[in-house]
Amino acid sequence: MFPIGDQNEQGRGLAYVTLAFIAINVAVFVLFQLGNEAFTYAFSAVPFEITTGEDLVRPQPVDVGGERLLIPQEPGPEPIYLTLLTSMFMHGGIAHIGGNMLFLFIFGDNVEHRMGPILFAGFYLLAGLVASLAQILVDPNSVVPTLGASGAISGVLGAYLVMFPGNRVTVFLFRFLTAVPAIVAIGMWAVFQFLNGYGQLFASQETTGGVAYMAHIGGFVAGVVVGLLFRGAGSGRARPQPAF
Repeated sequence: MFPIGDQNEQGRGLAYVTLAFIAINVAVFVLFQLGNEAFTYAFSAVPFEITTGEDLVRPQPVDVGGERLLIPQEPGPEPIYLTLLTSMFMHGGIAHIGGNMLFLFIFGDNVEHRMGPILFAGFYLLAGLVASLAQILVDPNSVVPTLGASGAISGVLGAYLVMFPGNRVTVFLFRFLTAVPAIVAIGMWAVFQFLNGYGQLFASQETTGGVAYMAHIGGFVAGVVVGLLFRGAGSGRARPQPAF
C-alpha cells in the first residue's frame, strides 16, 4: 500500500511551512550532500556521541550481517547535540528523500492547516527530536549515524491519524489505485513500524536493515499525543482532492 494523495480540507490554501520544510530538505540534499559524504557523516546523529558527548572523528567498526565493516565518522558541530536537529534534514539517497518528501507533501498540509503554521513548525521539530531520542534510548552505544526526516514525518502521520481518521487516502494497492480511510492507510503503516520496532528491541539497528524503526515509533506516538490536543480544532468540510 503506497499513498499518492489524500482528501484535503476546502479553502485552506497552500501549506507554506510544509512546503518550506520540503524545500529545505531538498536544498540540503542537492547543495550539500550530493558528492559530499563527509558532510553527511558530520551532521548526522550518532547515538554514542549523543549519550557520551564525545565527537567521534575516526572510522568505527561494526558487525553487519556477520560482516565486519568500518563506519566513517567526521567532526561534527559544537556542541555535538546539534546533530539531533541537523540530522532531521539529511537523507541517505534519492529514494530516501523522495519517499519522505512525498509523505510530507501528502499529509503535512491538513495537519498544518489544523494547527496553524507556527505551531506546526514547532510540532514538526519536536516530533523529530522525540524520534531521535527514542532511537538513542534503545541503542545508546550505536556508532551508526541516524539521519532523515522520517521521525518528524512519522509525527505528522500520527497527528493526521487522530485528526482526520476518516479522510480518504488514495493508494496503490496490489497494482490498483483505490481510496481507503486514513485510519487504514496510516494504521497499516503504524503496525508495520511497531512490529519491526519490537524486533529492534532485541537487536541493533545494524542487524535490522539499517532502518531506525524506534525513531518512527517515537515520532508517531508524539504525533498522536499532540494531535489529540487539536482533534476538534478548526475542523471543516472536506472534499476529495488529489495531493499532486
